[in-house]
Amino acid sequence: MSGPARIEQAKREAVRAKERFERTLAAVQERLSPGNLAGEAWDGVKDKSADLAEGALQAVKSRPKAVSLAIGALAVFLARQPLKRAVSRLISGDGEGNEEEGAELSVT
Repeated sequence: MSGPARIEQAKREAVRAKERFERTLAAVQERLSPGNLAGEAWDGVKDKSADLAEGALQAVKSRPKAVSLAIGALAVFLARQPLKRAVSRLISGDGEGNEEEGAELSVT
């Protein structure tokens, strides 16, 4: 192959390489766009949460008494202030329905 033919072939190969590079660059830019990144992250979160929910469901099915006990303990913990007030009223004798402190009964 002569010198000018080799130069022409090298130019064609350079053009093809540049076109491949531009296609690859466009694909990478598309993949790294914020919308695509957010979509992929959201899909990952959905998949992971579905797996966690399935695992939780299996745990509940295998140990319903333990789960019921844990939920009951959580409910008591969350309602501790209203329960404390109710028990205090029962102990102090204010459990007759008099909500106002110092309320007197009047007979007419």
